[in-house]
Amino acid sequence: MDCLKINTKFVFNWYTLPIFTAFGGLFSHYMTSQNLSQRLVLEPENPQRLANLCGRLNEHLKQIEKRLLVKIKNRGSEFMVTGAPEAVKSTSSIIRQLYAMTQNSQNLAPDNIHMAIQEGINTATQENSTAENTPGTEQHSGDNNEDNNDEFLILRTPKASVKPRGQNQNNYVRDIVRHDINFGIGPAGTGKTYLAVACAVEALIKEQISRILLVRPAVEAGEKLGFLPGDLSQKVDPYLRPLYDALYEMLGFERVGRLIEKNVIEVAPLAYMRGRTLNNAFIILDESQNTTTSQMKMFLTRIGFGSTAVITGDVTQIDLPKGAGSGLVQASKILENVDGVSFTYFKSRDVVRHPIVQQVVEAYDAHDRQSITELNSESSSSQNSSQSSSQNQESDRLNERDH
Repeated sequence: MDCLKINTKFVFNWYTLPIFTAFGGLFSHYMTSQNLSQRLVLEPENPQRLANLCGRLNEHLKQIEKRLLVKIKNRGSEFMVTGAPEAVKSTSSIIRQLYAMTQNSQNLAPDNIHMAIQEGINTATQENSTAENTPGTEQHSGDNNEDNNDEFLILRTPKASVKPRGQNQNNYVRDIVRHDINFGIGPAGTGKTYLAVACAVEALIKEQISRILLVRPAVEAGEKLGFLPGDLSQKVDPYLRPLYDALYEMLGFERVGRLIEKNVIEVAPLAYMRGRTLNNAFIILDESQNTTTSQMKMFLTRIGFGSTAVITGDVTQIDLPKGAGSGLVQASKILENVDGVSFTYFKSRDVVRHPIVQQVVEAYDAHDRQSITELNSESSSSQNSSQSSSQNQESDRLNERDH
């Protein structure tokens, strides 16, 4: 059986100039006087697998270098990785993982490289977070730590096996398996909806449920549903395309069509949910940030015996009319401590799409924080100005009375 043998040799190079490092946006730049070089030898040596790993004109290695700010040199099965210690450690792990993937004759593509890099970054983040939260040599174990130490779950569907990317996604999938109602809240591209569909398909194949319901509120970003042809269900269909695409990928186009005809997979606009009780079903409410408070309560009370509900949304992309409260925002406050309800919050580092998506999310988050700071500053200045004006008026009134 093929295996990997890694030989490591550490070489320290001393520089007098500071080196600024930023490992995937996770480590703020800092000054250091040493770089680390690590030598890896991948065995068994296989020219085809090595070519697959490196990519055409070393494009895969260049992609890793750009994301992790390291330098990679290779000759045959020997690799030399140079950079900040944390980045070198993660790069070595990523190269080992990718080489193992080539064992099954899988042709690596840029998205495979991106996923491996993102997983490595998330793993490094978890390790650093754990180290910071457990000062000293003693380590205390609890439920959360036990979850973090569990192996990653693999969701098996007829057309593809889905593995969570990073610890946060793994916890999300584990919560869906364990709880009746699950909330996935975070920015676009973090896998909230895709993993929910994978859990639903696996449960359907294992006959743990009898049907899948795809639900979405009839609220859209800047356009009116009335301009689209068809009844309300047909109008909502285009907005459920991400759910359909995931189903096609996991079940196949023809099988999904047959299941929809038999109502095993049902598209149910949120407006049609009132009065129903859903037993033995897997219900996915997408774009839930656009539900009103009454709609969210109505949806949550539709769940019957043997059913699982997953509610996904991004509270930064609310398209409700001005003044209308979001049901997702309210539910996250009211149901936080209710047994049987889980909440998973995703951040920009959990984005598994193109790296630019993560940068876009972070840029908008920074802009929102700056806007809030400026608003608070203006409010404080306005209050101080108002107090000063009141004091001046009171002083003038007293002076007039004395005269």
